[in-house]
Amino acid sequence: MLATGQIFFKLGLGKIGGVNLNNAWKAMFNIHIIAGLILYVFATLIWFVVLSRIPLSVAYPIQSIAYVLGLLAALLIFNEPVSAMKWLGMMIIMLGVVIIAVD
Repeated sequence: MLATGQIFFKLGLGKIGGVNLNNAWKAMFNIHIIAGLILYVFATLIWFVVLSRIPLSVAYPIQSIAYVLGLLAALLIFNEPVSAMKWLGMMIIMLGVVIIAVD
């Protein structure tokens, strides 16, 4: 949900041409940014449930999967270049998540 919220933020900011002090108010009325904020609210509520049931030492590192999803979204949705070092970093993150999850 957090990665999807970030995707909505990026789409919304692209529609309004970025944000600065003169047009920040436009972000409050952009449907993509509003959708991203709603996703963040739901993600936070779900996070409360997760924290009440899973040790923080397991739950928090698993959130790193959002970085992987963000990288994939950058490539597939926004056509951003992804270097070999970024792919390597993504693999290291995923390996870390797997190690923590099976411990």
